[in-house]
Amino acid sequence: MRLLRALFGTPGTAVLTLAVAALLAWTVPPMLRWGVTAATWIAENRRGCAPDGACWAFIRARLGLFLYGGYPPAEQWRVDLAAALAGAALLGCLFARRRRGAWFALLLVGVPVVDGVLLAGGTLGLRPVATADWGGLMLNAVLSFVAVGGAIPLGTALALGRRSPLPFVRGLCVALIEFWRGVPLLGVLFMGLVLLPMVLPQGVTVDNLVRALVVLTLFASAYMAEVVRGGLQGVPTGQREAAAALGLHPVQANLTVVLPQAWRIALPGVVNVVVDLFKDTTLVSVVGLFDLMGVVNQSLKDQSWLGLAQEGYAFAAVLFFGCCLVLSLVGSVLERRLRQAR
Repeated sequence: MRLLRALFGTPGTAVLTLAVAALLAWTVPPMLRWGVTAATWIAENRRGCAPDGACWAFIRARLGLFLYGGYPPAEQWRVDLAAALAGAALLGCLFARRRRGAWFALLLVGVPVVDGVLLAGGTLGLRPVATADWGGLMLNAVLSFVAVGGAIPLGTALALGRRSPLPFVRGLCVALIEFWRGVPLLGVLFMGLVLLPMVLPQGVTVDNLVRALVVLTLFASAYMAEVVRGGLQGVPTGQREAAAALGLHPVQANLTVVLPQAWRIALPGVVNVVVDLFKDTTLVSVVGLFDLMGVVNQSLKDQSWLGLAQEGYAFAAVLFFGCCLVLSLVGSVLERRLRQAR
């Protein structure tokens, strides 16, 4: 009865409920027919697919490229192991009852080092793999992880600097934040990946992946700084006064009293920045890095699988939705943990 009252309790809600039901009845059955009942799952090429259904055989044939890009198939276990290590460290941060700080240190410091060695190779008997061969969803994950890992401390420093009593420090932080928030990410990527090599000395080169990581980190740090600044403004002034009364140095007060409370307040906004950044990594395909969207676009040019843009983009959308949903769930769990730690 409660559900019926919620759906049909007033004339307005009843009309809205019926309109949504009609929209679902109009759109869902054709989508299910195209994507499930009339779909083709196994075929050697486009000609083997049914004309009125989705050709998921295209996804099966290109799945390795979509997930790993040009990473050598014999070495893809290293990508899987790197992802498993990052996932294990993240689970430790979320659910460990003791030494949670050690788990966070492992996630932010230890995992990047180990995963970098695994992915790049060249040591410990691992075959070197050039960053030009990195691609697919793996590249989106690497770009997001490194950019977020760099944007969190940099954004926090910018937020503190923007509130500094020193005019030069405050003005410099404001200028950096407003610059990176005021320019389009695609324009900065072009500057970093296309224009920068033109001004570097002859013989000096910087890897495209490194340039993209620097640009994404600086871009995300500006947004992270504003989110953290909002959290800092939410901390009562009495907390700082109490820390000063206890004889804590301003740096100690910020690290042990103010920032933990500010981060608890700012966490929903931080998760939003992380999700947006993960989706923004698709822009690197425009400047020559083959992330998931770049690989999908390239695969659509294969003569054996022409005309399957719907399937390719639908698969990419589902993957991105799943990853963003996981990020949102991680943020929700972390919020609950922080509330329990009060």
